[in-house]
Amino acid sequence: MNVPGHAQIVVVGGGIIGCSTAYHLARDHHAEVLLLEQGKLTGGSTWHAAGLVGQLRSSASITQVLKYSVELYARLAEETGLQTGWKMTGCLRLACTRDRFTEYRRLATTAGSFGMDMHLLTPAEVAAMWPLMDVSDLVGATFLPTDGQASPSDITQSLARGARMHGARIVEGVRVTGFTMDGDHVRGVRTSAGEVRCEKVVVCAGQWSRQLAAKAGVEVPLQPVKHQYIVTEPLPGLDRDVPTVRDPDRFTYFKEEVGGLVMGGYERNPIAWTDGDVPDDFQFQLFDDDWEHFEQHMTQAIARVPALAGAGVKQMINGPESFTPDGNFILGVAPECRNLFVGAGFNAFGIASAGGAGWVLAQWVVDGEAPMDLWVVDIRRFSDLHRDRSFVRERTLEAYAKHYAIAFPHEEYESGRPRITSAAYERLRVHRAVFGSKLGWERPNWFAPPGTPARDEPSMGRPNWFHAVGDEHATVRSRVGVFDQSSFAKYEVHGRDACAALDHVCANDVTRPPGRITYTQLLNRRGGIECDLTVARLDESRFYIVTGTGFRTHDAAWIRDHLPADMDAHLVDVTEEHGTLSLMGPRARDVLAALTDADVSNAAFPFAHVREIAVAGRLARVLRITYVGELGYELHVPRAATGEVLDALMAAGAAHGIRPVGYRAIESLRLEKGYRAWGADITPNDSPVEAGLGWAVKLASGRDFVGRAAAERAAASVPRKRMVLFTVDDEQVVLLGRETVLRDGRFAGYLSSGGYGYTHGGPIGMGYVRNPDGVTDDYLRSGRYELVVATERVAARLHLEPLYDPRNLRVKA
Repeated sequence: MNVPGHAQIVVVGGGIIGCSTAYHLARDHHAEVLLLEQGKLTGGSTWHAAGLVGQLRSSASITQVLKYSVELYARLAEETGLQTGWKMTGCLRLACTRDRFTEYRRLATTAGSFGMDMHLLTPAEVAAMWPLMDVSDLVGATFLPTDGQASPSDITQSLARGARMHGARIVEGVRVTGFTMDGDHVRGVRTSAGEVRCEKVVVCAGQWSRQLAAKAGVEVPLQPVKHQYIVTEPLPGLDRDVPTVRDPDRFTYFKEEVGGLVMGGYERNPIAWTDGDVPDDFQFQLFDDDWEHFEQHMTQAIARVPALAGAGVKQMINGPESFTPDGNFILGVAPECRNLFVGAGFNAFGIASAGGAGWVLAQWVVDGEAPMDLWVVDIRRFSDLHRDRSFVRERTLEAYAKHYAIAFPHEEYESGRPRITSAAYERLRVHRAVFGSKLGWERPNWFAPPGTPARDEPSMGRPNWFHAVGDEHATVRSRVGVFDQSSFAKYEVHGRDACAALDHVCANDVTRPPGRITYTQLLNRRGGIECDLTVARLDESRFYIVTGTGFRTHDAAWIRDHLPADMDAHLVDVTEEHGTLSLMGPRARDVLAALTDADVSNAAFPFAHVREIAVAGRLARVLRITYVGELGYELHVPRAATGEVLDALMAAGAAHGIRPVGYRAIESLRLEKGYRAWGADITPNDSPVEAGLGWAVKLASGRDFVGRAAAERAAASVPRKRMVLFTVDDEQVVLLGRETVLRDGRFAGYLSSGGYGYTHGGPIGMGYVRNPDGVTDDYLRSGRYELVVATERVAARLHLEPLYDPRNLRVKA
């Protein structure tokens, strides 16, 4: 088989994801596209996929991606002449417990927030829609009418024809054997038929993506897992247009097929396939039937649909599907290679995702940045931790096992822990810390009082740690607390042109003199917020950057990719070199002063300054900054000394009522102060003006920076959405985020964050109020507001200013 010597973009993999990406590159961008498939199209896992198509996810952007898939599948046959098997049957989700139905009520509210109409049904209504179903154990159900089912192979062939119609070339029977590299760029794709020089590569190779990307030094953390379902003979009385069914309390799913049923499930004891490389020739192949393992699903399915007991089984499908450590798929540009993109790890919902994933991935490839907030699927959410295949396998199997588990708020993964700990970890355990995990780091979420179980107890209502966190919150507001934030991602940027280079990357002014700290956003070309971090200038040519734990890979890659190539500026990750203890509260200065000879008075050490001073006999890089709305200092100390410095802080602070405090208190404290969280309140979809952060953009300087043109346009117009705070009077209301905002009874947005403010004394939500004609102060103040919480309307008050201000001890009711 011949291949051309050059192509602008090479797509590797001829499954549904690769064909969708090639189709959108050719149709939308008129790109010169070459798709290479080692065997025949669909030969990996696409051909044996079950074909259920659902749309709703917890992310608005990913829901938009899946909604696009449905729209594409409905019209694709008209364009290409090849049918897709798309059938909009709707989808039933069944609830057998009160907690599950509470989850569904919240899900229905999220659907409304994202512009979808999800109905809550009674068991009798379910029985009317699905007469063969036993509904005696149901509490209720939801129905999303626009979900459905499709034929995976037919969609793929239709996408492939569409790609060819728009100029893409698809070559089957050609295996990619490696890449020709030039530093962190791919210059050519080596194949069994010769080398293809190219500008960009997109790896959509399904279960082979990990081993293929590794040839370019790129880690794609996915794990093939065996997934089984059966196809039955026709069932008498089964309507051909019956809705698809997800029955998570019984771990099973159903869809109609040729008068019979496709039935499978997500068991709590999944079986991984291999930790090693997937054989190249494992195409159009299945594993042996494993009826013993599948029996658990069969038993549950017969209990739900008794007619299955007498149904013949046409076929058992037992094939590998690619799953990821967090249950979300993987898209985007690889942090290790600037022109290699990935679309893989679709967790058995690749058919539902493929149309939209190919759409946004194509745009990402052409523009070099994501077209919307795709953080939850961004490959840069992972880290070097995910190079450990044993960890990836263990965590992925846990994620698979939880696929149909109730999504309790604040629930943590348990596998592969503890993985990374700070030097204060054992001391915090003595204080009865209850840890969570973020990118492998163990972090104290809260501290259990004596006599209280030191563990999270899942709840859809007020959690077991509610009062303990309230006590920690009060300590910070009235005395002083210490937080172990050693997991912060930390970088240094150095070089002759470090200042100018960072000034180009950052939206705020980082050219302030040495000793100053700048809070800044990093913007994309659309003016959206890609990063949210602090930059401390240590000297003329050296800067210290601190950002959130989970954003370590993403933020480092974004900065590196945007540092001008002709400038002498270099970014170095120093996360493991420093432990971080944050001393926060009105008595924080008293505690710090007792441990240093340096002058830490307000005059000598003002807010937003950095000093390198001795603290408890250890050289510390101290940043005077806060994320909780109180006097605060971040003490960045040599990592090995973190425990000793913690001991000294606890001893010096004993007279001031010091105590260790966890991350759940931080969340409550920051909500009262209205501080934004990247990934929730501020995202690549949101501009600083919309987020109320326009003051942190250096437009008045006249200097250029990434995203300036879009920032200027945003500043010159009335925003169509604005970030505000909401409160409700009922203390028992649980706000989590994605609750719908109503203004004068009409949709006006949804919450991005939610929680409880202990100083305020009630629930607090943050979110954007939206209006296509613009959102002004008068517009915000003139409305009557409600929040839809788990489908119930709750009266709410809107606030344009923080609920807590320590300067005048104001707490707003």
